Amino acid sequence: MNRRRRRPNYFGWVIFGLVVLFGYYFNRVYLPSTPLLAGPTVTPTRSFESYVTQAEDLFRQGKLRDSIDAYKSAIKASPQDPTLYVALARVQVWDGKYEEAQSNAENALLLDNNNAMAYAVHAWALDFQDGKNGQAIESINEALKRDDRNALIEAYYVEILVDSGFDNYAKAAEQSRVALALDDKIVETHRARGYILSVTQNYEESVQEYDAAIAINPNLSVLYIEQGLNYRALSLKEKAIEAFSNAITRNPSDPQPYYLISRTYATYGDYSKALQYADSAVQNNPADASLHANLGVMATRNFDYETAVKELGLAIYGGTTEAGVKITGIPLSNDVRVSEYYFTLGLAMARTNQCGEALQIAQKLQVNGSDDEITKDATNKIISICQENLDNPVGATSTPASLTVETETPAPTSTP
Repeated sequence: MNRRRRRPNYFGWVIFGLVVLFGYYFNRVYLPSTPLLAGPTVTPTRSFESYVTQAEDLFRQGKLRDSIDAYKSAIKASPQDPTLYVALARVQVWDGKYEEAQSNAENALLLDNNNAMAYAVHAWALDFQDGKNGQAIESINEALKRDDRNALIEAYYVEILVDSGFDNYAKAAEQSRVALALDDKIVETHRARGYILSVTQNYEESVQEYDAAIAINPNLSVLYIEQGLNYRALSLKEKAIEAFSNAITRNPSDPQPYYLISRTYATYGDYSKALQYADSAVQNNPADASLHANLGVMATRNFDYETAVKELGLAIYGGTTEAGVKITGIPLSNDVRVSEYYFTLGLAMARTNQCGEALQIAQKLQVNGSDDEITKDATNKIISICQENLDNPVGATSTPASLTVETETPAPTSTP
């Protein structure tokens, strides 16, 4: 009862209060503002399905390079899925990347050697490479063994049969009807049918099939190129040029439609425009010798022999452009187009009194050139002009370049 009351420890209470305040600050202020040293990422990983959806949408838009990049991202997210490699290879074929497409189709087969579509796209990629049609046939047969009711596989089969030679045209025509019966809502079946119709010179029906393919996907430039070749075969110049121009709109970096417009204008005698588009083709792919050759041909048609000798010489003998681009020369063969390049260079040289080289070209053409009448006439013309130059040493003759070559069949190839 008489125990003394202890005095409160005010110092202890102060310390306790400071500890409480420090704990509050540490948990509510310091920790939330401090980055974690380890643990899960803040941003969730993107799924491969989202990349696939993006890639498919880009393909529909005709943005093939972007679609390829999206499929590559999908593969990084799911590297063991063979269907992704097949999808990537398919777009790469459309984009003209045949060796890369072949490699990715083979990657798919390593993951699943029973994948019918992997064999089919592998075959399609092989078919566009020189000398590999036989391998393409073997691969497409493997695809058909595994799935003979697939419209895409049948469409690829049609193109491979056509490219294997005339003897298989009838079978290709039959298979093109099978492909359409299986699925007439995809681009490839109409394109395959259009291709066989074109090579068998049924150009009007072929145009209808390409129209149907374009209606399904209006953003694939190759469809317009092949459609334009049909129009050119029908002598519908304006429609052909319109189709090639549509291809340029969808893929401005592709030199092929510029080249085809150049040849089309030349066919109808509009050499000024032919020269303009020939130059655009070279600008888009300055390493392509055949484009330089075509520019030289069109320069000759415009009486610009100096440019013709420069461009054709570069194309035939090889060399380096002023911008430093290396060109591999085109060896002489009995191909009509290659012979045209050689005799046009010979004519341009003869007209600029460079007959030493011009006569050498004429001699080569007589031995190894095409045996068509235009080449023979041009070779004789080179010799005649050089004889005139010898008899009249004042200067080269001003005879215009009147010999032209437009003998190739203006039908679509199967090149996407």
